[in-house]
Amino acid sequence: MRIIICCICVMATLSATAQHNREHKKWDKEKMAEYMPSLSRTLGGSFQKFNGLNGRLTNLPQYKQLKDYTATIGLGWFKERNRVISDAGITLGSSMSARRDEKSSTIRYIGFNANIGYDVLKNENISLFPLVGLGYQGYQAVFYKDNSDVNFNSVLESPVVQQAITPVKFTNGFLVYRAGAGVLFKSPKHSSSIGLQAGYTGSFQKRAWRTNDGQALANAPQDRISQFYFNVVLISNPWMRMRK
Repeated sequence: MRIIICCICVMATLSATAQHNREHKKWDKEKMAEYMPSLSRTLGGSFQKFNGLNGRLTNLPQYKQLKDYTATIGLGWFKERNRVISDAGITLGSSMSARRDEKSSTIRYIGFNANIGYDVLKNENISLFPLVGLGYQGYQAVFYKDNSDVNFNSVLESPVVQQAITPVKFTNGFLVYRAGAGVLFKSPKHSSSIGLQAGYTGSFQKRAWRTNDGQALANAPQDRISQFYFNVVLISNPWMRMRK
């Protein structure tokens, strides 16, 4: 009889311990889900004129001026807590105008930014917020010439011709400030949101264009960032699944 009673007590103790562990793990997951940021993905475009660099091409018909627009894609994180919004990410942009077999040009960049904002609406399903932030954007401009009239044998035999048909590349980099606004529509059933962001990005100063290796050049044209952007934003929170 004593053995049976002891076994019952041991089983009850083990069951209580297991239940306590499950509740503790559930609490940890809920706290993690509460503080972890959501993943954000963006798809959009930006508009920027590089008048300094394009101005040097005016009297050079072998080169084509840079486009004013770039398509962009981004990946980052997004967090809203007590209506305060923090946002950061990486953006890739390209004018997608390169045609290697003809005269063309393309501009591409990579940007890093961090922003902060505030939700002005007291609505569980919609967020409307201004955003301000800082970042860095690095650019590469590439110019292709029309080489269709260049003889194949000349390329093989002459280093001078080889150099002459090589695309010309320049780089630049800017510390930038950002100001914009966004709106998010939140799904009441799923831990995801979709929305729009738009704004302005500007640089603190003009910067001279450099070689593709980053070397300074005498009499190099200068430009500054004065860019308008827009994005479609998709936000998801995989951490919410941990609560289940």
